[in-house]
Amino acid sequence: MDRTLEWKVGLVLTEESGTTRARAVLDTGTTELTGHGTAHCNPQDLDIPEIGDELAASRALRDLSGRLMRVADRELEAVGAGPPKRQRTTPVFGWPAEPC
Repeated sequence: MDRTLEWKVGLVLTEESGTTRARAVLDTGTTELTGHGTAHCNPQDLDIPEIGDELAASRALRDLSGRLMRVADRELEAVGAGPPKRQRTTPVFGWPAEPC
């Protein structure tokens, strides 16, 4: 099956009081996902807005990527194609059981 899709990603950056915030929105035509990222300018550093923009944007895109991967993982599980569930071999808390 051949097909072509176009998904659109919008990125909005705002800066206020030394903090840059980014919001990345993915629109697939049927679903919309949003990722967020921030960057803070250290008062001792030079204030270079482009660096804050890049950091906040990359963090928002990374967050968006993780959200998209979690959606795909859930959909794979729903059709029985997800990775096998790992069995926990150690306790969640406390000391591990000693072998007999």
